[in-house]
Amino acid sequence: MDAKVGGSNTPSARERDVKVEKPSRDEAEAAVRTLIAWAGDNPEREGLIDTPKRVVNAYTEFFAGYDENPDEVLGRTFEDVEGYDDMVMLRDISLESHCEHHMVAILGKVHIAYMPVNKVVGISKLARVIEIFAKRLQTQETMTAQVVDCIQRVLEPAGIAILVDAKHQCMTTRGIKKPDVATITTQFTGVFAEDPRMEARFLAMISR
Repeated sequence: MDAKVGGSNTPSARERDVKVEKPSRDEAEAAVRTLIAWAGDNPEREGLIDTPKRVVNAYTEFFAGYDENPDEVLGRTFEDVEGYDDMVMLRDISLESHCEHHMVAILGKVHIAYMPVNKVVGISKLARVIEIFAKRLQTQETMTAQVVDCIQRVLEPAGIAILVDAKHQCMTTRGIKKPDVATITTQFTGVFAEDPRMEARFLAMISR
């Protein structure tokens, strides 16, 4: 499916830009203790006494993307590519994110390509941009569009192709509990959207 979410002028995008007053670490740890008690256990028992601290440490890592600017990651580009005029593709980038509806894991792979115009970026930077958006509370559709929007805005390529293939624990471990179901989102811009052969090449290279 094509992701249509994530334009910078949408109400959802504007809501994401609202500055939120961040609670203190003590307040965050107190919230974890409340959830432990709500679950039916004693947050003061030996096995759980340090759990709030561990959970907050884990959340600091899980959601580090809120403190990073993906545009800056793509800021350093190179113009000397010695005549290279084809797509640049990264395949099988590991994806670890968290569903904004249930705050459980989204695990999968990202495949991405762009057609450079005059400038390229270090290939690790593309993976880093994906990681920054992944380390936020997300829907897969929104994240797919955000990655494309960022690369288009900063690199101004002739086209971008992305495919995200992931399993959502909100579906595999709770609710409907369908462990084998994967969600696939795609988005194609520029030459990848205009030329079916370019889209076909991209998809064929994923399956090699």
